[in-house]
Amino acid sequence: MATAGLAVGAAQAHAADADADVYTLGELVVTAKTAAGETIGGAVVTGETLRTYNKQTVDQALALVPGTNASNTGGSRNERLVYVRGFDRFQTTLSIDGVRVFLPADNRIDFARFLTADLAEVQVSKGYVSVLDGPGGLGGAINLVTVKPSRPVEADAQVASFFNRRVANEAFLVSGRLGGRFENGFYWQASGAFNDRDHFTLSKKFKPTTLEDGGPRGNSQSQDWRINLKAGWQPNDTDEYSINYTRSEGEKNAPYSVRDTANTRFWSWPYWDIDSLAFLSRTRLTDQLTLKTRLYRNTFDNLLSSFDANTQSTQTLPRAFDSYYNDHAAGGNVELDWSIGDTSRLKGVFYARQDVHHERQDGFVRTPPTPINPSANAPYSEPRQTNNEYTYSVAGEYSTSLSDALEVVVGASYDWTDLKTANDVNVLVTGTTIANSVISFLPVNYPLEDNQAFNAQAAVLYRLDDTTRLHASVSSRARFPTVFERFSSRMGTAIPNPDVKEERATNVEVGLDAEPVAGMKLTGAVFYSDLKNALIQIPVAVPGFGNVNQTRNAADGEYYGFEASAAVAVNDAFDLGGNLTYMHRKLTDPTNAAFRPQGVPDWKLFAYANWRPIEKLTIRPNVEYADQRWTVTTTTPLAWYKTGSYLIVNLSADYAVSDNFTVTAAVQNLGDQDYQLTDGFPEAGRSFYLSLRARY
Repeated sequence: MATAGLAVGAAQAHAADADADVYTLGELVVTAKTAAGETIGGAVVTGETLRTYNKQTVDQALALVPGTNASNTGGSRNERLVYVRGFDRFQTTLSIDGVRVFLPADNRIDFARFLTADLAEVQVSKGYVSVLDGPGGLGGAINLVTVKPSRPVEADAQVASFFNRRVANEAFLVSGRLGGRFENGFYWQASGAFNDRDHFTLSKKFKPTTLEDGGPRGNSQSQDWRINLKAGWQPNDTDEYSINYTRSEGEKNAPYSVRDTANTRFWSWPYWDIDSLAFLSRTRLTDQLTLKTRLYRNTFDNLLSSFDANTQSTQTLPRAFDSYYNDHAAGGNVELDWSIGDTSRLKGVFYARQDVHHERQDGFVRTPPTPINPSANAPYSEPRQTNNEYTYSVAGEYSTSLSDALEVVVGASYDWTDLKTANDVNVLVTGTTIANSVISFLPVNYPLEDNQAFNAQAAVLYRLDDTTRLHASVSSRARFPTVFERFSSRMGTAIPNPDVKEERATNVEVGLDAEPVAGMKLTGAVFYSDLKNALIQIPVAVPGFGNVNQTRNAADGEYYGFEASAAVAVNDAFDLGGNLTYMHRKLTDPTNAAFRPQGVPDWKLFAYANWRPIEKLTIRPNVEYADQRWTVTTTTPLAWYKTGSYLIVNLSADYAVSDNFTVTAAVQNLGDQDYQLTDGFPEAGRSFYLSLRARY
C-alpha cells in the first residue's frame, strides 16, 4: 500500500524493527492487490508515525491520512466519528488484526475507545474495498494491525502526562509491550495501554455560556484500557498459526451542549467493553495453493445510564433509565489462494458471521393521573429482548499481469443475511397510583426480512517506469441496514421499518504514485462516488400520534474530490511533507430541502517538518487545517449551518538520551484555537504533554 507520506525522519531510527514486527497474519486485503503483491490505492500509517504525532486513538490517527477526517456526534452520545471520502462509520468497516468489529444492535462505534499505543500500523482503504474483506465496506475500511515480535526478547514502554494551559494535570497514558521469538518459530507477546482522562480544557478564547463557564469542560472525563495477548508458531516462511486475545474496557461521560438549554438528556456510560478471541492461520498446501483461515468470537457489553438532571445523582423521572447491551458475534472466513503460473492469482473466500444482540432497560413510567391523585413515576424492569442474525458472503478475486507494465484485478461477491429472531417489548401501565398501578410488557415480534446484494469491482495498474505508477479502479458495494435502522423506535420518535433494504455506492478513482527525484515521494488521486438508496430518517404521519420518523432508502447523493500527499527529504537533517484533501458532498432528502450532510470539511490539510539541529534532537512542527463543515442545531426547528474553519499548530521535540530511551515534550493547539466540529460542542484548547519511552 501507499504510505501516508509521514514515516520519515526520526521514525526511521527503528524503521527496520517496525517493518519486521508487523503482524502480517492480521493484515487485510482491504484494497486491490496485483498478482505480484502490489497494492493499488489505500494508505498505511505506521505505529512509529502515530507515536511521533501523538495520535492516541483511531479517530485522531485519521488526521494523518488524506481523504479521511474525524468528527464528533455532539448531542448526548459523545462519540468520535470517522469519515473516509465522505462515508461515515456505518459505511466504513473496522477490524482488529483482520477480525471485524461490529456492534450487532446499531454499529455505533466510538472510535475514541480504540487506543493505538501498541499498534504496528493502521491500514486504510478508500473507495475500493476488496470483496475478500467480507460484507459492508461501502466506502472504506480500517484495519488495526498489532505488533509481532521478531527477536528473542523485545520490550517497549511509554509513560505520558498531559497538562492544560495552566500546567494543571488533564490526563495520563501508560503503554507497554513484552514479547519474544524462539528459534523453532514459536513467538509470544503481551501488550496493553491505559488512558485516564480527568477532563479536557477549553480555549481561553471560549466565551462562557449559562451552560458552560469555560476552563475544564464539564463531564468530559473518560478512562480506557486495552490488552492484547498473542501466541503463535511460524515453522517456515509460508506457514503460520496464531491465537490472539484482545480486550478493551472503557467508561465515559458526555459533555452537554453549551447552547441547548432545553436539553433533557444527561447520559453517561459506566462501561463500554469489547473483547475478541481469534485463531488465524496460513498453510501452504502445494506450491500453487495456500489456505488461510480466520475464526473468532467477539463480545460487546455496554451500559448507558440516563439521569434526572445534569447533576447525574438521581434516577426517578421517565427520562431516567439504565439500558444494558449484552452482545456477541462468532464467525470467520476461509480463503484459498491459487497461484496460476508466474503472472496470475485467483482467490476465493467464504465468510460467515452470527450477530446476537440482547438488551433490556430499567426505567420509570408515568402512572395515569386522577382528580384526587396526581400522576407519579413507577419503576419497571423490561424482560430481555433479542436479535439474532447471520451474515454470509462468497467472494472471488482474480489478478493477472498482461505485460511487464500492466496488471488487472477483478473481483465479485454475493452477500446475504438470514434473520432468525427480532423482538421487542412495549411497556403498558394501568392503575391510578403507584400502589395500584400494574406494569405489563407487550411482546413484539418483527417480520424476519432478509437482504441480499451482489458486488463487483475492477482495478488497473500501469507502470510508466520504475518509480511512477498510474492506477484506476471502479467498485460497486452494498451495505445492509443494522438492527437499529430497521427496528428501533428511537425513544418514541420513530417507527420500525423491517422492509428497509441495502444502500449502494459506486466508487471511481484515478491515481498516481511517483518518486520524481531521490528523496521525494508524491501520491495523488481524484475520486467520485455515486450513492444510491441511502438510509435516512423520513417523517411519516401516524394517526393518533402525528409525525414520527422512519428509516427509508430515500436519499441519493454524490461525493467527489481529490487528494494529494508529498514527502521530501531535503538533507540528512531536514525533511518535510503533508497531505491535502478537497471533498464535495451532495446528499438529498426528498422531504427536506434544507438538509445537508454533516461532519466533513470542504478542505483538509496536514503538513509537517522534522529538523535535527544536533544528532540526538528532533524538532517537529506540524499544522492541521480544516475548512468549514455542515452541522445542525439540536433545538427545534432544526437549522443547518457551517462551522468555522480552524488551524491547529502543534510543536514537539524528541531527545534521544540513548538508542533505547527517548524524551518527548510537546504543545498542541499552540494558538489556543477555539473551534467546534458540531453544533454546541467546542473542542480542546492549548495543552502540553511530556512522555518517556524506553525500548529494548
